[in-house]
Amino acid sequence: MQPNAQHKDSVFSLLFSKPELLRELYGALEGVELPESTPITINTLRDVLFMDRINDISFEIDGKLVVLLEHQSTVNPNLPLRMLLYIARLYEKIVSEKNIYASTQIKIPRVIFIVLYNGKADIPDRMTLKLSDMFEHADPMFTTEQESMLELTVKVFNINHGRNKEVAERSKTLLEYCDFIDKVKDFEKETGDRTQALKLAIQYCKEHNILKEFLETHSTEVFNMLMTEWNWDDALAFRYKEGWQGGLKEGWQGGREEGLETTARNALAEGASIEFVHKITGLDMEALAKLQPRS
Repeated sequence: MQPNAQHKDSVFSLLFSKPELLRELYGALEGVELPESTPITINTLRDVLFMDRINDISFEIDGKLVVLLEHQSTVNPNLPLRMLLYIARLYEKIVSEKNIYASTQIKIPRVIFIVLYNGKADIPDRMTLKLSDMFEHADPMFTTEQESMLELTVKVFNINHGRNKEVAERSKTLLEYCDFIDKVKDFEKETGDRTQALKLAIQYCKEHNILKEFLETHSTEVFNMLMTEWNWDDALAFRYKEGWQGGLKEGWQGGREEGLETTARNALAEGASIEFVHKITGLDMEALAKLQPRS
C-alpha cells in the first residue's frame, strides 16, 4: 500500500512528535512517572489509511508496550474497529522478521488504545468504547458469546477546558495545546470567520507564551493543518452526498427516504457534524438527532 500523498499530519501529531513529549503525555494520562531513560520509539505507520486518515500517533515504550493514540473532535463509535485494523498492521510490521509458524512462542508488546477528545458534545471526563459492543448477536445454537469473544477497549479522555484537570496539570504541553484550541474556538465565536480566528489565536498564543516556540516554528503548517481538519466535515458530507445520489439511481436501500436516513446515519457515525448532514440530506434536525450515535 502506498502512502497517500494528499494526507496531512494533524497539529496534535506534529506537536507530540518528540519522544520526550510522548513520555510526558503518557505519564500524565496513566498517572505514572516514566524515567527520562525510558526508550520511546515512534512507529506510526505512514501507509495505513482508514477513510483517508492515518492514526495520529503510535509509539512503543521500551519495546514492551505499544500506545495507539488519537486526538478527535468527535467520538466515533467505530473507533475500536479502526484501532483493531491498525494494530493488526502494526503487529505485522513488528513481527515481520520473526517466524510465527515456529514451534517456539514469540512475544509481542502489549497495547493500549487512547483517544483525546475536545469536541462540542458534552461527554464524561472518561469513558470507554468496546469492540464487543459492535458485534452482531449470534444465534445461541451456533456459538456462545464467550467462545466468539474478541475484545479491544479504547480509553477516551475529555480534554476540554476544565475536564480531567489532573491530566492537564501533569502535562504542560497538553495544557497549552488545549488553551490554544480554546482560543481558536473563542475567536471563531467572536469573529464568525474561521480563517481570521485561527490567525488571531496563533498571534495571541505567541504573545502569551502558549506553545510559543512551536507556533513560531510551525505557524504556517499549523494554519494549513487546522484548516484541513476543519474541512473534514465538508469532505465527509460531500462523500456521503455522492454515495447517496449514486445509491438512488440503483434504488439503493429501497427508496429515497430510507436512503437519506442511511446516508445520514453513516455520515454521523464517521464524524460529520449534524449541520452538514442536514445540508446534504434535507432531514430536519430533530430526526438527525435521533440518528446520532450514542456515546
